[in-house]
Amino acid sequence: MTFTTLPRLSATALALVLSAGAVHADDIAEYMDFFEPLPYLPPIPADNTMTPEKIELGTMLFFEPRISGSGVISCATCHNPALGWADRIPRAVGHGGQVGERNTPTVLNSGFLESQFWDGREPDLEGQALGPIEADIEMNMTLAEAIERLKEFDIYHEHFSAAFPDDPDPINQQNVALSIAAFERTLNTPNSPLDRFLRGDVQAMTETQVEGMKLFVDAGCVACHNGPALTDSNFHRFELPGSTDEGRFLVTGDEADMFAFRTPTLRNVAVTYPYFNNGSVADLHSAVQLMGQQMLGQDFTDDELDKLVAFMHALTGEMPRVEIPALP
Repeated sequence: MTFTTLPRLSATALALVLSAGAVHADDIAEYMDFFEPLPYLPPIPADNTMTPEKIELGTMLFFEPRISGSGVISCATCHNPALGWADRIPRAVGHGGQVGERNTPTVLNSGFLESQFWDGREPDLEGQALGPIEADIEMNMTLAEAIERLKEFDIYHEHFSAAFPDDPDPINQQNVALSIAAFERTLNTPNSPLDRFLRGDVQAMTETQVEGMKLFVDAGCVACHNGPALTDSNFHRFELPGSTDEGRFLVTGDEADMFAFRTPTLRNVAVTYPYFNNGSVADLHSAVQLMGQQMLGQDFTDDELDKLVAFMHALTGEMPRVEIPALP
């Protein structure tokens, strides 16, 4: 399968198009340079090429509940395709009904992130893939047990051999991680209204969304929410009332990282509520206002909030079409 990315209209050309359309051009061109259309695929690591066989295997493993201690929890339990590939509850619920300390981040567009998890403890999707299987509060199964479970099924022997033909013993931990990561890199959401607007479709965003985009830049939101995934993938101190989660500090031990969390992507933010690392804020208006207060030192007016939230609705892209696999 060949993936292509449509060319982006230059800022000057877009301004000329806008001047002849319903949206006023004025100084809109200068705002275009702060945003990038989302590519159809994220960067692909040299040691994990995305073959159809590997993606198919990764899809099966993503939905496979038998690599959990209870036999009923899979990656898709918390990353539900029907719920923005998250779970829409404040904090994740795992093995035995245990409630975790953090909100489930969406897996959509996660291949564009420079680190994984709220605290960035893994650098990439390959590193992230195995953690939930082992975590006693999530899937609660040792990796050795998970591998033995997979080896019980002839179809997995077939799929692992097809995905890793040069490996004499392909059902192993590394190949599980490589396969799940390859599948997750297909879960991207291009062609949002913003993407189409950047490429010259001046009717893709409403006038209110365009005003929200301009305010997003002028208010300084774009300082942290930038790049194709609208995140700098950096860590910033952010304290929520009543939260004792020390964030990035738990990984680095550096006092400068106390209460710091990775900037979440704003792609599809309108469908991946509730918000923040503990899921304590249920609606987008409140989340934007809190961010303005804590990170920018300002209170947005109701009109400004309406414009900013309207713009964020323009960040919802085309959801990936994934056929739920028939498992052995």
